[in-house]
Amino acid sequence: MSAAAKISVDAIDSYLRSGDIIDVRSPGEFAEDFIPGAVNHPVLDNDERAAVGTVNKQQSPFEAKRMGAALVTKNICEMIATHFAEKPKDWSPLIYCWRGGKRSGVTAYLLREIGFNAVQLDGGYKAFRARVHDDLETLPSKFRYVTLCGCTGTGKTALLHALTRSGAQVIDLEGIANHRGSLLGATDTPQPSQKRFDTELWNTLRALDPARPVFVESESKKIGLVQMPESMRVAMKQGECAWIEVPLAARVAHIHGEYSNFVADPHALVDKLEPLKPLRGAKLLAQWRAQAESKDIDALFASLMVDHYDPLYTAAIKNNYANLASAEAVALDDVSVAALDVAAKALRRRFDAI
Repeated sequence: MSAAAKISVDAIDSYLRSGDIIDVRSPGEFAEDFIPGAVNHPVLDNDERAAVGTVNKQQSPFEAKRMGAALVTKNICEMIATHFAEKPKDWSPLIYCWRGGKRSGVTAYLLREIGFNAVQLDGGYKAFRARVHDDLETLPSKFRYVTLCGCTGTGKTALLHALTRSGAQVIDLEGIANHRGSLLGATDTPQPSQKRFDTELWNTLRALDPARPVFVESESKKIGLVQMPESMRVAMKQGECAWIEVPLAARVAHIHGEYSNFVADPHALVDKLEPLKPLRGAKLLAQWRAQAESKDIDALFASLMVDHYDPLYTAAIKNNYANLASAEAVALDDVSVAALDVAAKALRRRFDAI
């Protein structure tokens, strides 16, 4: 293939905007992470890729290549006859595989032979991953952050959503991580891989305007099983803060709505809290279990906040955010949509001229 049919990872931004990106890796590789906007059209599925690898190991590289070539060409022919059948002559897709080798090379070559202006990503996904890694070393520092701080139940995530509705620039780190960021924060669906989290954060950052502030929620180093880049944590620490204050009863009501699964099954909640016994003691765990037994779930939520999360989070926030002393105060009577929308507009007036 001619050199003109390849581009470097630093030249893919126009493809990120157009979405004409074809990932020809196996579904298993694609599931771990992929270039934003890419569509998976594997030239070898998971089982086929494993079978070729087995032949390579047990027989010979030659036999593996012969087997792989038959499978790859069959699968590409099927793509051309189905997925690509209606593509216009001026279609210009970017094709990539793991390292920019045979899988993407064969696909791009055949598409170019048809007449499409297909190009191959030099270095493949591995080169893209290196770009994301390198960019995340410096990209977070280009922005001015306003971090929403506050105790559990004060609606920080809900306020982020209200800020989004108001037109502010927002990074929902917990949304990207698919985790609420605490012992109880797991959702019904798995978290993304670390690579996928990095890619989503990178793609979010690169779309922001450095001239305007970016609102984020205070987070620890790890959000469930994924980890924020240290550069992001440092940049957030150096930014400004807003401290959200909500009465305890309103916080309990908000948590009651957010964690309906534990309201329905309080015993599952207490089972999740068992690892806290060394930190909070057997007596408090026994109290929580008794409250679960009597289905006094709101009392359990209140104790969990006052006796565990409030002191823990307050200490962590004070340690992590040097500008907390001068934080903008946000006092809410409740965590209703109306109250959050009013607070979001006030924060925009304070930090982001509208």
